[in-house]
Amino acid sequence: MASRADVDGFLKTLKCAKKYAKATHNTWAVVFSDGTPLKNDDGEGGAGQIILQMLEREGLKDHVIVVTRWYGGKHLGGDRFRHVQDCVRHYLDNT
Repeated sequence: MASRADVDGFLKTLKCAKKYAKATHNTWAVVFSDGTPLKNDDGEGGAGQIILQMLEREGLKDHVIVVTRWYGGKHLGGDRFRHVQDCVRHYLDNT
């Protein structure tokens, strides 16, 4: 992803899939090659910041990482951040 327009287009395409459009949260972050960071919590307070911090630590640029969550009837509390970290770590380990 080289620009905000690229990210917006990607998210629009993602949300065209019914499964993702109905998700409770699609949190995401990206760091552009010029160092500009963008993030969105999508109602999952702090999740975008976690993704952003992990991208910055790895020095990974122009990759948007989206962590999607569907509410399943159980409140995760602080564990939700561990799940976000696990998802991002999986992506980073396989990039």
